[in-house]
Amino acid sequence: MQKWKFQELSLKGAYLIDAFFAPDLRGGFCKDYSEEIFCRFGINHPLKEVFYTYSHKGVIRALHFQRVYQQAKLVRCVKGHVFDVIVDLRPGSPTYKKWLGFDLTEESHQEILVPEYFGHGYLVLEDSIVSYKCAEKFYSEYDGGIKWDDPDIGVHWPLEKIGGPDHLILAEKDKNLPSFKEFLSLDF
Repeated sequence: MQKWKFQELSLKGAYLIDAFFAPDLRGGFCKDYSEEIFCRFGINHPLKEVFYTYSHKGVIRALHFQRVYQQAKLVRCVKGHVFDVIVDLRPGSPTYKKWLGFDLTEESHQEILVPEYFGHGYLVLEDSIVSYKCAEKFYSEYDGGIKWDDPDIGVHWPLEKIGGPDHLILAEKDKNLPSFKEFLSLDF
């Protein structure tokens, strides 16, 4: 049995969480959210929406965020394997523009608590399903992001694990995201 474990990361407010998992002869039982358990660890993460993305190997879902009504997220790979990235976009933060990357797999039962004012994205290393448990609802009119390969942020995506950059799959939306410098000059 794997019990809850909360590790605060170097980007303050972000956590790597080992969810509760109890295997048995049928397979297993995973509990990846409990308001009571989270509160016990000092984390207030109310739920407004839960959704799932289904992605093919090679997809990059860029560094997304909500420009208004910030959306803290609890992210877990429930099927497959993704390289998950969070970026601190809080002006004045000592870790501003810093990023961290994590291998999230269905076997690990680990999840990332992505705070408000962070960018979030991932590279799909095998066909995957990713769960988002959001503390604010999604507003399409405030959907924002930064290019996945922005040189000022400098994420080191493990593209070799998908056969190189020629195997990337990007939505038009992600192809047209602004650079970090362009993002700073946008008037919201």
